[in-house]
Amino acid sequence: MDSASAVQKAPLLFLAPMAGVTNTVFRRLCKNLGADVLTTEFVSAEGILHRNERTRRYIEFQPDERPVGVQLFGANPERLAEAAKAVIDWVGPDFIDLNFGCPVNKVVSRNGGSSLLKDCPLLKKVAASVVSAAGPVPVTAKIRIGWDSKTVNATETARILEGEGIQRLAVHGRTKEQGYTGQADWAVISAVVSAVRIPVIGNGDLDSATIALARWKESGAAGLMIGRAAMNHPWIFREIRMALEGGASAPVVGLREKWDFIVHHAELEIAWWNGVEEPAMKSMRSRLMSYTRGLPGGARLRESLQHLDSLARLREIAEGHVSAHQECA
Repeated sequence: MDSASAVQKAPLLFLAPMAGVTNTVFRRLCKNLGADVLTTEFVSAEGILHRNERTRRYIEFQPDERPVGVQLFGANPERLAEAAKAVIDWVGPDFIDLNFGCPVNKVVSRNGGSSLLKDCPLLKKVAASVVSAAGPVPVTAKIRIGWDSKTVNATETARILEGEGIQRLAVHGRTKEQGYTGQADWAVISAVVSAVRIPVIGNGDLDSATIALARWKESGAAGLMIGRAAMNHPWIFREIRMALEGGASAPVVGLREKWDFIVHHAELEIAWWNGVEEPAMKSMRSRLMSYTRGLPGGARLRESLQHLDSLARLREIAEGHVSAHQECA
């Protein structure tokens, strides 16, 4: 897809796969707020092939999440191919996504994620094996722009992946060495858009509708992928959608709306945990830390949420906070 054709069509909005964040509950909430395409938390090929219960929970999804893909990581072409076939048989995703971008050391040390950006022959074998194994199910991939500032090879990597049958490519505009520091380099993302014909999805520092629209227009990307910004403020999908449609600015999210959303998230999380509150609320704690950033009295509020173990207590905290800050409601 060239830049000229990409900018003539509104981009698809993707929720980035994030470990410990994008379970089925959070994905569905983002879908309701305007996300178009969802992907599961990443799972290892070995976890899939052992079919353990924890892995099953990572990749399960509901019909209303479609289109949804399952993201795999690993470095063994044959095992990844087996895992892709197993996932397709197991849950029937709309696509398989390959993770060539994770910068976390425990993944990289196992030759997964962004480590393959240093080994393009192996990356090529992985892509070819999974594409062959997946049959009619599309295979997509996510990369970073390179390992470090001296080895920015995103255009080369993109051409290799396109040549092996990858049908869509998400590019995070940082190197592995940057992690999540510094700024995403959208000039490199633009170069990737120009280098290949498959759709390219831009990712990195998209934390407002204004910035998202500017990056889309500048890069010609076919889609925008939102990650960390959605963790704190999932309404960003609604805001970008309204901006794309040329309408009025999205309404400011008031305190009451935010707390109603948080409580609803907790209710859905408990249902996902088969009605057992304790593990559900424990899994919610990191989400609560993100949701409450920027709220008045945030430090004290987060302290009260750190040991939360019941929905009733969450509702009590929510009502107390709204009552104490009526000017923000």
